[in-house]
Amino acid sequence: MSKERGGEEEYFAEAKADWRRSALTAGGEAQASLWASAQRAREEIFGKRIFVRGVIEVGNFCRQNCAYCGMRRENDALRRFRLARDVIRRVIDESLPSSVTDLNFQAGEDPVALKELVLPVIEEIAKEKRLGISVCLGTVDHRLYDELRQAGARGYIIKLEIGDPEQYRLLQCPGTIERRLEAIRYLVRTGWYVSSGFIYGLPNQTLDQLIGTLDLLRSLTLRGCSVSPFIPGEGTPLFSEKRADLDQTLNAVAVLRLSSPRWVVPAVSALNLCDSSGYVRALRAGANLATINLTPSEWRGDYQLYRRKRWIMTEERVLQAIAQAGCRPSPESWIAASSSFSSFG
Repeated sequence: MSKERGGEEEYFAEAKADWRRSALTAGGEAQASLWASAQRAREEIFGKRIFVRGVIEVGNFCRQNCAYCGMRRENDALRRFRLARDVIRRVIDESLPSSVTDLNFQAGEDPVALKELVLPVIEEIAKEKRLGISVCLGTVDHRLYDELRQAGARGYIIKLEIGDPEQYRLLQCPGTIERRLEAIRYLVRTGWYVSSGFIYGLPNQTLDQLIGTLDLLRSLTLRGCSVSPFIPGEGTPLFSEKRADLDQTLNAVAVLRLSSPRWVVPAVSALNLCDSSGYVRALRAGANLATINLTPSEWRGDYQLYRRKRWIMTEERVLQAIAQAGCRPSPESWIAASSSFSSFG
């Protein structure tokens, strides 16, 4: 594997037509070489720093019906909740670990939670605390994006999940792919630091579709991107399908790093549902953001992206994973770090 700077294909010299095809399916020595190159690419930009983000899952109501998500609106078995505003504030004021530099508010696509919970809390904490503030709240009216930004949020996480228009439609992804892309472009245009992502290993997903998704994501002006393994979700039409291959999902982490070295690439907790080493291995494959779950334990099981029994990344687990990967927590937020780059590819 070459380390020269002639283009990302030189990181994976075995590939002839498209280096990513060989990289995504690599095993053995080729995989080890791929991950080593991804680590070097990350360290050239970020050193050994791993950004540490806290997430509060403020509610699981969702108006969308994605076939892969346990919070889909047709899952009648799910107990729905919205956290009270005082509960959210108590988490922030009393339970925020010192290692957290970024705070993310996440929910199903629920304008009620956005307007009545997230907006007022962000307005309060943006004045009080030195944190990078991001949200993951779906595709909503442009006016609400603007209000969130005015309140003090700077990062917007809006997953694409699937880049193929027909697959997007068949799996009932949010709205239409055209509207999703328009939302991403609007967010970028109005000054947000936008991070997206996709799912690896969906039923009937082809290598061509994956490459197309990667190309589409790279065409957007993103600050970061994640890859999540497909986990068959309880209460979804895909529950009986096969889970994603962990090694290939981690190869996709490395591909994201090598394709766009300045991106923030999260290690997602779902990797540990595949294997208890998944999170650490993602950091070793080039990821550079870890997330501590701050949702009160009473409601965590109902935030059911996949299944009620979750792998919760506590501060202890996150810091241990970072240390095992030979890295250290970043003293600054990913939003602050991203603002220093004039190029995001």
